[in-house]
Amino acid sequence: MTMRVVDKPNGPAAAALLAGGLGSAIFGLIVLFSEVSESFGAALNWYNPVGPLSGKSTLGILAFFLSWIVLHSMWKNREVNFNSIGMAALILLAIGLLGTFPPVWHLFTGGG
Repeated sequence: MTMRVVDKPNGPAAAALLAGGLGSAIFGLIVLFSEVSESFGAALNWYNPVGPLSGKSTLGILAFFLSWIVLHSMWKNREVNFNSIGMAALILLAIGLLGTFPPVWHLFTGGG
């Protein structure tokens, strides 16, 4: 019995990876903006028991899913430069993480 190896394009995996980075970066920037602007933070309070986290998390999740849908449709049958996509995803993840730390917020609000 002979096994046949089938090469599949890496586009779908790259789309999911980059979408994760984009969703993280958007979430981090939304958190940062909501801490810098009280009115923006208050506008994200979509469900009182949760507070502004309801809007922050919903927008971050929407950013992930929308970017995944778009990137997947563009790359579903393509081979892409996975190293470049992976590096971009890591940079976007770092941006997202930085946006969720209070010391970073204080750089913009003067608090601290």
